[in-house]
Amino acid sequence: MENNNQNFKFKTNINCGGCIANVKPHLDNADGIDKWEVDIADKEKILTVKSDGISEQEIIETVQKAGYKIEPLP
Repeated sequence: MENNNQNFKFKTNINCGGCIANVKPHLDNADGIDKWEVDIADKEKILTVKSDGISEQEIIETVQKAGYKIEPLP
């Protein structure tokens, strides 16, 4: 069985607890996310997603649907 578990990191504008509360249902309900967190203390507001099959593009679309900016970190 192929192991699809990988960590993706993104720069976002999710910058407060309220923003996290807004994006939480979108990320919690997305298929293929094992766990996620946003480091709002970091100036880049880094979102780390532990994938359980979800693609980087699907994560980007999920966060954009929630109304936030997101871009992959190189």
